[in-house]
This record gives sequence, structure tokens and C-alpha cells, in this order.
Amino acid sequence: MDHLKHYHIHSIPFLDRNLIIEGPVPADILSQLTLHPDLDAFRRPKEQHKALIEIAALPEGRIIITRDDNTIVGYVTFHYADEQERWSQEHMTDLIELGAIEVADEYRSLGLGQQMIKTAFEDNQMEQYIVFTTEYYWHWDLKGSGLSVWDYRKMMERLMKIVDMEWYATDDPEICSHPANCLMVRMGRDVPLSSKEQFDHIRFQQRFMY
Repeated sequence: MDHLKHYHIHSIPFLDRNLIIEGPVPADILSQLTLHPDLDAFRRPKEQHKALIEIAALPEGRIIITRDDNTIVGYVTFHYADEQERWSQEHMTDLIELGAIEVADEYRSLGLGQQMIKTAFEDNQMEQYIVFTTEYYWHWDLKGSGLSVWDYRKMMERLMKIVDMEWYATDDPEICSHPANCLMVRMGRDVPLSSKEQFDHIRFQQRFMY
């Protein structure tokens, strides 16, 4: 499958300077930048930086970043699902996961998450994909945000709806393990019916759920 990657760049004012939102950013450029030390929600910053570089090098991988000069202060990742998860079982080439989104503490409340996600979908470059994200409450920064689990869930839903992602039902055990967890999906305009049906088979694997 030919993975279209159309680079876009935007800037937004921050204090006495501009922040740069750009992507998809290639691996060689990411390797020349540094990762903000607060970006540690999923791994230690050094390990997360390495992971971003590895994802960017994948044929389907996309990294959208916000940078303050040469420091990455926010990022969004897109890639195929982990081989250990049900979403990879049927090896769909047009099923892409919005895997992680993170913004350093001092840069929050600027709308960077929205801007990065919108940048990823510019130029209709995601219309050939089913893009999904799995939201698990244990990944959310409830302490830092001061939000309840339900308010955080609403915030994440609003964020994903910026690009028309919608809540989808599933019988996935991890998602079903807590009522705040959810699956959100965007069906690209050019996704064939066969892929939509294949995705339904992945979403529901207990026959009584059909």
C-alpha cells in the first residue's frame, strides 16, 4: 500500500516567540531534535524520543510534533497496531492507530493537541485509512490535569471529534474493563466496504455481540 505523507507546517504565538507545529516529520529530522523532559507519560523521555524516531521510519508511521526551537514539546503518533493487540490480527494495511498524544505541562491549554491532530489529516491524506484510537483511563494525566476520569474522557472525545472521530462499540476486554475506556474511529472517505466489514469482525469477536 502506498502511504501518502504530505508535510505541513504551522506556527502559533507563545510568549515572545512562535511554536512550530509540523509533520509528518521524518526520522532523520527527529533525531536532530531533543525531547522535552516532561514528556514522560509513556516512557522515559530518552526512550520515548527513540520510539518516535523508530515510528517515523516505518512505511506507515507518522509523527506530528510541536517544537519550541529545537525542543519537541508535543507529539502525536500514527502507526499500525501492536502485534500483541487484536487490532493487528487481520493485518489490515488500511487500519492505522492514533497511538499516543502528549504535550509538555507548560504548553498545555494552547490547543496544541487539536492543532497537531488537524495537521495529520490535512490534504485528505488520511482518507484511505480507518484511523482508530483506544482510550484507556490509566494513560490519562488525571493528577496533573485536576480532572475527574469522566471529565477527562469528555475532553478526549472533544479532541478526537476535531477530525470527526466517533465512539464505536467493541467487545475488546481491555476497553470493556472500565466504563471510561473507549474506542474512537474515523472511517476515511476512500475506505472500501470490504475493509469496513473486516474492521467490524475485529471489533466484535464474541458472536453473540453481533
